[in-house]
Amino acid sequence: MALTPSNMLPLGTKAPDFTLIDAVTKNAISLQSIKGKKGTVVMFICNHCPFVKHVNEELVRLSNDYRVTGFGFVAINSNDVVKYPDDSPENMWKVAREEGYPFPYLFDETQEVAKLYDAACTPDFYLFDEELKLVYRGQLDTSRPGNGIPVNGRDLREAMDRILNNTSQLKDQIPSVGCGIKWK
Repeated sequence: MALTPSNMLPLGTKAPDFTLIDAVTKNAISLQSIKGKKGTVVMFICNHCPFVKHVNEELVRLSNDYRVTGFGFVAINSNDVVKYPDDSPENMWKVAREEGYPFPYLFDETQEVAKLYDAACTPDFYLFDEELKLVYRGQLDTSRPGNGIPVNGRDLREAMDRILNNTSQLKDQIPSVGCGIKWK
């Protein structure tokens, strides 16, 4: 597995708008429809990446913990499914059901949304405030497959807590790392 870091979109960037199809419900889901009152988490993930598999349980826990506080969540898969059929919408549906994703899992078939967000890897995390301005982008936490550090979502949780507590975000943010997005 090739290790690819986040591109680190500039803080303050307005969230690029999108409407994509949810692999589970087959409904069109827009950024506006999942936007949270306090903030919004946009995650680029896929089915086959060991880095995503490593954090799946925490993604569910994190979403369940923070949805009730006013955060919206969405996951987007932008991988080329011709070369990587494990990431097809049918398999997205299976993974979302098996993992119990409490958030929409959208398919970015054209890869346009990934390009708008300058997404580079899976998983790649973006936290936007109530005005959809980027306040955090980077790693979920310091855990990686095989490094022995428990997955706890600390970095993203801290950024979300800073929104809830109305405190300034840390300027030094560590990029996420994972499998590179599989471009067409």
